[in-house]
Amino acid sequence: MFDENKPSVLIVDDEPTNAKILANGLKDDYQIMIVNSGKKALEFVKANPKLDIILLDIMMPDVDGYEVCSRLKSDEATAAIPIVFVSALNQATDEEKGLNLGAVDYISKPFHLAIVKARVKNHISLKRKNDLLAEMSHLDVLTHIANRRQFDETLVRESLRLMRSSAPLSLIMLDIDFFKQFNDFYGHGLGDLCLEKVAKAFNSVIKRPGDLLARYGGEEFAVILPETDKAGAEVVAQGLIESVAALQIKHERSEVASYVTVSAGVSSDTIESVDEALELLKRADVALYQAKKQGKNRFVTI
Repeated sequence: MFDENKPSVLIVDDEPTNAKILANGLKDDYQIMIVNSGKKALEFVKANPKLDIILLDIMMPDVDGYEVCSRLKSDEATAAIPIVFVSALNQATDEEKGLNLGAVDYISKPFHLAIVKARVKNHISLKRKNDLLAEMSHLDVLTHIANRRQFDETLVRESLRLMRSSAPLSLIMLDIDFFKQFNDFYGHGLGDLCLEKVAKAFNSVIKRPGDLLARYGGEEFAVILPETDKAGAEVVAQGLIESVAALQIKHERSEVASYVTVSAGVSSDTIESVDEALELLKRADVALYQAKKQGKNRFVTI
């Protein structure tokens, strides 16, 4: 819905005049959305959790601003959105309550538009820097796919979701065959390039929005396939193996082919706890070990 290059501002105010003044003052630099009630604000933010900032009135007829702030801050999907109260309530206790609920700022009405613009600019700049840091902390620097941290967090989150639906969870562990020998023979520079190419090939196979491909460590990769049964996971595993073979990356020290290959371990089951998901991951790792033991360049399912 939004142009990500232009920051987005949601104005929540039941007084049309106030909302219009704010919108007119900010529209040249930001994408502006206006809703006139707390209930509509909650619905809008739920559908658009990547907002850059919310300017929030307090006194509204249905759900007041304090309650809106409290609900948004208690939801992991919206907790990071900066909220600035813009209110006619001007007592220190009002401001204290708003800040204690998690708002980043409090502006009393009547406001000076120049001050509002300056504060909005500062808060959005800080949020975007924090967003970038958060993104970087979840990405592998070399391959630009998810890292181990993001994999672990996603596995827990998907486990909790799938426990309620009884849908299957499938996991795939992958390892580049004879990668140490590749590094020793061709050098770490070409080894890094190999990892990048393999990650890109894997990415061409893992296409569903809910699936996750991660670099698990070294030459190991891992895939989370929510709501995917054993047969579906095996199709994906074979596709991953074939995608790397198609690269035809020369590997003179491989004992199974003249090019780089990968092995994979697959596990699939319904789960009733996070511990069971972690056990499923161990099964995928054991399956990977079996694939290596059975000759590499293949997958095994346990």
